[in-house]
Amino acid sequence: MLLSVNRWLNRMMPLITPVSIIIGVICGSRLSSFTYLSPWLFAFMTFAGSISLGFKDFMNVLKKPFPLIICLFILHLAMPLIAMAFGYLFYSEDIYMITGLILAASIPTGVSSFVWVSIYKGNIALTLSIILIDTMLAPFIVPGILSFLVGADVQLDVAAMMSSLFWMIVVPSLIGMVLNEWSRGAIAPVWGGRLNPFSKLAMAAIVAINGSVVAPYLMNFSLQLAGLAVIIVAIASIGYLLGLAFSRLMGWSYADKVALTFNGGMRNISAGAVLAVTYFPAPVAVPVVLGMVFQQTLASLAGYLLSRHAPQDKQPSNTASTYEA
Repeated sequence: MLLSVNRWLNRMMPLITPVSIIIGVICGSRLSSFTYLSPWLFAFMTFAGSISLGFKDFMNVLKKPFPLIICLFILHLAMPLIAMAFGYLFYSEDIYMITGLILAASIPTGVSSFVWVSIYKGNIALTLSIILIDTMLAPFIVPGILSFLVGADVQLDVAAMMSSLFWMIVVPSLIGMVLNEWSRGAIAPVWGGRLNPFSKLAMAAIVAINGSVVAPYLMNFSLQLAGLAVIIVAIASIGYLLGLAFSRLMGWSYADKVALTFNGGMRNISAGAVLAVTYFPAPVAVPVVLGMVFQQTLASLAGYLLSRHAPQDKQPSNTASTYEA
């Protein structure tokens, strides 16, 4: 039953986040008091996704690290600078909006990219390696980028952010990977499908809780909010396009192209929302929460475009493996 629920939730991924945000906005203060649960829910999500990660494939990827390096360049240098440029171009007087855009572009790639790369038959080993390395670097990279780009204008508690990312991402990831190695990979087929429905429900809860915090900024639709949504879609789309452009420029295989496209465009947006709500004024969280609305939809669009040029033996499957992230 849980496997069936997980497959159904995978199909509903583009709808889960918008519906959850709507629930959060409607409930408002009744949900915002549960903000303290977000880091715990996210740690569970990270653990559930990490039991499929192993060190063996990671070591194989390190033998040819260039695609990995390019992806990290896109994630943590190109995209934060692009987000900052958009911020200063359209919101030069609003440092909180600029900070929110940079935060949304600085957080590590999402574990859910593994689902999309699996469906479109990309390079799983490369994807897992990107997720693993990006996860381990997150406590240092994200506060570092924010401190460098906006630290002079916004008060940052860098030590607290590093600690939060460490306990939300690094520790549960390490526990999951150790269990994967200890069981020689047997834990993922057995427990992946059982945990992942609850992981997706945890993601929905996080989105709803964080949506309730920024509800006053989302309640009244305005041209400014619509314009922000367009900017967020544009920035996220650039991430996908950069991944696709670099892989084509380097002449990499279709499998590497899929991995770089999804990992370049997707973000661990729930982690960004938790950070935004916990360590910044509420306006900073607005771009991050809006990013949740469009992430899965943009991923499905990117997959559709990739599949149009896929070799016959790489046509997408309807679902990924039964223990997919």
